[in-house]
Amino acid sequence: MALKILHTSDFHIGKQLLKVDFFEDMELFFDWLIKVIKEEKIDVLLMSGDLFDQANPSQQAMRQYYMFLKRMIPLNCKVIITGGNHDSAQVLNAPKELLEILDVTIVGGAPESIDELFFTVEKNNQKVVIAAVPYLRDRDIRQALAGETYDDKIAQIRAGLSTYFQQVSHHHKLHFSGTPLVVMAHLFAQGAETTESEREIQIGNQAGIDVNIFGANTSYVALGHIHKPQAVGRENVQYSGSPIPLSFSEKEDAKRVIVLTVENDLFNVQSINIPAFRKLITLKGTLNEALYKLSKHLSTTVLPDLIELQIIEEQESIAKIKELDELLSNAEYEGLQIVKGKIEFKHKVQGTGALLNTGEDISQFQPIDLFKKRLEQDSSLEKQDIDELLNAFREILEDNN
Repeated sequence: MALKILHTSDFHIGKQLLKVDFFEDMELFFDWLIKVIKEEKIDVLLMSGDLFDQANPSQQAMRQYYMFLKRMIPLNCKVIITGGNHDSAQVLNAPKELLEILDVTIVGGAPESIDELFFTVEKNNQKVVIAAVPYLRDRDIRQALAGETYDDKIAQIRAGLSTYFQQVSHHHKLHFSGTPLVVMAHLFAQGAETTESEREIQIGNQAGIDVNIFGANTSYVALGHIHKPQAVGRENVQYSGSPIPLSFSEKEDAKRVIVLTVENDLFNVQSINIPAFRKLITLKGTLNEALYKLSKHLSTTVLPDLIELQIIEEQESIAKIKELDELLSNAEYEGLQIVKGKIEFKHKVQGTGALLNTGEDISQFQPIDLFKKRLEQDSSLEKQDIDELLNAFREILEDNN
């Protein structure tokens, strides 16, 4: 019989994208995760940082977290959670002693002694040591020096991270020699492919670490921070990725969790794809093309798909801008929600000077006159549209005055 470990990370509980709350997405993920833990008979759940999206989570986010842990109690599965760069160590650690009773271990921030990172799990005659390293902040790994340069700071951070993980390897060798080691970490590893949704970590990710700092004797490295699932450097160093897409840059990612099966000290690494509870979709083209695609869209997910529109038109048109604004404000389609839109024009109207006839002086005109000239250049506008826009412009001028 084997020992089974599930690696996941970057829940970002409480996350919102363009005012869309991902509460339901996380509930569906937790339903799925608990089902997998039961079916796969998982013994240990590792969550490698960024439990919450904000350092001070909302009451709803905290309740969702505690309700998930409550559902874990009857599963006989040990839970180990480390803090990420989005998390507050104090917030995570506050209920630490109470959660230990429920076999939930929290390491919100770097402890005073490195031995507080180490936990032994054993089942079916298989033992594994887990070093639960949280996100390491600057103060944990280096001392700031007066007058240091940017390059000095980068070098010190890299050296500090390397030294810290060398200490982890040394502690394992000294106290747990012969027992397989799993290291949890929340950081940016060199060669990892990022998305738009990770907050920059340690000076814009310039202090990315080489995966060799984890040591040759580490059986598996359970990474968090990067939302795109991937191995880095070697197959036993893995980012599980976020369980749901958190930005449109993640729309193509196949989300997953990783299951480690340990038997006779040998590790078998497999991934299980997480079902998509909603899709994030980018529609490109003219406004008419986008409207057609929206009318033909058929959702196959439980939650409404989120749509961003990237409109490209030939000629600059105020009417097209207005039409897009109205679409973003009022459109209702079954199975989808438009949350973002922008419009670009291949050919833009020239500057103010192009509005004037030869010999005319711009100083002779009032702003409302120039605006009217600009509107009259737009062949897409009807007289009624021009009158409405002029009235709106007058109101703006009056408010400013």
